[in-house]
Amino acid sequence: MSADLHPLDVRCEYRINPLGIDVAVPRLSWALVAEQRGQRQAGYQILVSSSAERLATDVGDLWDSGYVASEQSVHRVYGGQPLASGQRSWWKVRVWDQQGQPSTYSSAAWWEMGLLRPEEWQAQWIGVEPPLPVEPMPVFTKRLRKGRLAGLIASPYLRKSVVVPQSVQRARLYVTAKGLYICSINGQRVGNALLTPGWTDYDRRIQYQSYDVTELLRPGPNVLGAILGTGWYSGYVGFGRQCRHYGTRPQLLLQLQLEYVDGTTATIISDGTWKAASGPITFSDLLMGESYDARAELVDWDQVDFDDRSWQPVDVRPCDATLLVSSCDQPVAITEELTPVDIKRIGRDSYLADMGQNMTGWVRLKVQGKAGRQIRLRFVEILDAKGRVYTTNLRAARQTDTYILRGGGPEVWEPHFTFHGFRYVEVQGYPGDLTPDALTGCVVHSATLLTGTFQCSHPMVNQLARNITWGQRGNFLSIPTDCPQRDERLGWLGDAQIFIRTACLNMDVAAFFTKWMRDVADGQSAAGGFPDVAPRLVDLSDGAPAWGDAGIIVPWTIYQSYADTRIIEEHWDAMVRWMAYLEQANPGWLRIGRLNNNFGDWLSIKAETPPDVLATAYWAYDAQLMAQMARAIGHEAEASAYEQLFGEIKAAFIAAYVADDGTIKGETQTAYVLALHMQLLPDELRPQAVQHLVADIERRDWHLSTGFVGVGYLLPVLTAGGRQDVAYRLLLNDTFPSWGYSIKHGATTIWERWDGWTEEGGFQDPGMNSFNHYSLGSVGEWLYRFVGGIDVDAMQPGYQHILIHPQPGGELTSARAEYASIRGNIISEWQLEGDVFSLQVTIPANTTATIVMPTNIATEVTEGARLAAQAEGVRFVRQEANRAFFEIIGGSYDFTGHMSSVERTTG
Repeated sequence: MSADLHPLDVRCEYRINPLGIDVAVPRLSWALVAEQRGQRQAGYQILVSSSAERLATDVGDLWDSGYVASEQSVHRVYGGQPLASGQRSWWKVRVWDQQGQPSTYSSAAWWEMGLLRPEEWQAQWIGVEPPLPVEPMPVFTKRLRKGRLAGLIASPYLRKSVVVPQSVQRARLYVTAKGLYICSINGQRVGNALLTPGWTDYDRRIQYQSYDVTELLRPGPNVLGAILGTGWYSGYVGFGRQCRHYGTRPQLLLQLQLEYVDGTTATIISDGTWKAASGPITFSDLLMGESYDARAELVDWDQVDFDDRSWQPVDVRPCDATLLVSSCDQPVAITEELTPVDIKRIGRDSYLADMGQNMTGWVRLKVQGKAGRQIRLRFVEILDAKGRVYTTNLRAARQTDTYILRGGGPEVWEPHFTFHGFRYVEVQGYPGDLTPDALTGCVVHSATLLTGTFQCSHPMVNQLARNITWGQRGNFLSIPTDCPQRDERLGWLGDAQIFIRTACLNMDVAAFFTKWMRDVADGQSAAGGFPDVAPRLVDLSDGAPAWGDAGIIVPWTIYQSYADTRIIEEHWDAMVRWMAYLEQANPGWLRIGRLNNNFGDWLSIKAETPPDVLATAYWAYDAQLMAQMARAIGHEAEASAYEQLFGEIKAAFIAAYVADDGTIKGETQTAYVLALHMQLLPDELRPQAVQHLVADIERRDWHLSTGFVGVGYLLPVLTAGGRQDVAYRLLLNDTFPSWGYSIKHGATTIWERWDGWTEEGGFQDPGMNSFNHYSLGSVGEWLYRFVGGIDVDAMQPGYQHILIHPQPGGELTSARAEYASIRGNIISEWQLEGDVFSLQVTIPANTTATIVMPTNIATEVTEGARLAAQAEGVRFVRQEANRAFFEIIGGSYDFTGHMSSVERTTG
């Protein structure tokens, strides 16, 4: 008899069947499901085989873990034979329940290694030197003549003819670029990843991608093709028309490894035998857009019969010592397609299309007309007071695509190496009537899977939740950018650290932040300072308070959300250097040194938190988190040292900034929020500090004043301090400043500024005014944790033990949060009718949870048809004032109780 416990959703290094990884000892994870409550994993067995056939016969010739007595189902480290480059390993797992019954094996899965040693790269960098000149389109001609957009170059097309002497049993393409690439074989595009290889510091580390191209090759003549774009390497990135940060022109590095049916092998590389030519992409730039002349298309250029005698030789450079690493994160991809919700004619051949959603990506154009007709697509987030496209906030970014028709029939086109932040598209030069089927909005971002959903009885709050998710989708593109539209698009650390908990709940971002933390580490200065932005570009300063501290907060949050200790181990030395960097500059335990780079509580509303208060609070917080992470990886002595450091900083903070009545220097909402959240006050002063915080909110007619740094902690601190009534009041506000204010005025993403647009003042300073900027959406964490009620137990990370503690309030009568954790699906759904509070909960098999019911009458709480304390899988723990605590084991439950009069009043 098999167990009522089954492994599923098997993953290797967070991904499903990853191709081309370079982790020498990969980690394997699985979730568990069961029909009955309380099923626990008593042990597991992992089989890893060299072929699917051997695995099917339950032979683990690479590794048979045998029976391992363990409840753990995440990050099980491969313990078998050393793995070679290109080796595919097939695996499956089975588990045992508490009764000693084994399950059936999971579905078979696999991972495959990439190129593990630098010397295995035989390819050379190829490109075109000098870069192919751009043929300027009319909209750009004037600027190009002045040399102001010298970073625009034509995209080179590269090709190589190869003869494959016999049938191919296996073919792997390893490829990357300094810049961006699209590869093809015999006219078929390789893979569906976009904007590859992604952004890293090209001087230190370049990602490569691996593709299985076995089915694309055939015996006899074949053609390899590639198109290159400037991308982050040599195109425009950052403010002030800055380009060519890493080099002047894109280059390709490609290696095709073949294994024939007779067992022999061959390697085809990028080298001097390739040829190059210019084509229809007259330029393509991330900020400026793409210009495409379809009359210049190279028909069948990547097919065998194409005549390439007029093509020029490529420029060849050796493969240098720059580290080549396999991409560990999800690729950028089109994840959704939108159709315009409205199209207006604004001129003889001009239209304005509304996609109905502020998004990141581009549009796919369908058109038919005469050869040579030019269509211009201009992308904006918002319209001005007269209903015209508002471009001022784009600064130097043009966000304009231009397409010239080839004529002769229907044409379909989308850009190759650019992306835009937009809701509206101004279309000029379109022949005939522009209909909705002529424009398709392609939503583009790193393809992190959606893991969380939130909804409730309040329409505005539901829109807020959608705006938060869309803001994350629009800005998580290879890195966590600050905005997808203007001339910036940098990976600001402060924005990322305040939002990361929300990000982890919305989507599976473990692999995404694994990659980005390497960008952060690459940007660490010799002195030990983490950067302001990662990759470290344009802003070259060591990180400001709340910005550089992301180097500590991000690994800790990934550990908490996914039980990942390897990210701590990988970056431990870098984190220790950061802490030494802070301590060396601040011998008195107040962070007053190196504050010349300071953003404060960025974009707060008429509230200036003293820089030293904010900075010292974050230093103390770093010390707390370092102590916890040290203990997680077995560094007990360092854990004690960091706990002592926290005590020293806390004492100095209290002495310098905290008055006897709980007043904190600066008396801003953010000052109180940081001190409370970061445990910097004596217990006896915490209630007074909460009172001071609420008093400031009341003085502002019950409005917040926090900027980027304070906003994410504001509502959690109020709720923890017993003032969820104030937290809900702030949530539901729709007057300025509030989340509801932007929604009332049509926002479909989170704005950068509370006052990005106001009825009184119109648009804010266009020098910095994005309408798609995720930071102020960090309230999403509170929606999941305190409204929906799904929370992690810091002592059992990765949702091994779950906290379900919804705290109803405001006008809400119901809410539902769902989260696909690394261990399985978690659901918390509640309804409030009168004083009857109902809560439906699902937690994964092999986990436990604490349920907190908002009632002071625990003895009346029921689960299903029975009193909760008597129900299967439920244990009553304690009553604390207006909270009743229960423990449950894996399964689904239905609780009902009566809310106390105190809860109904304060909530």
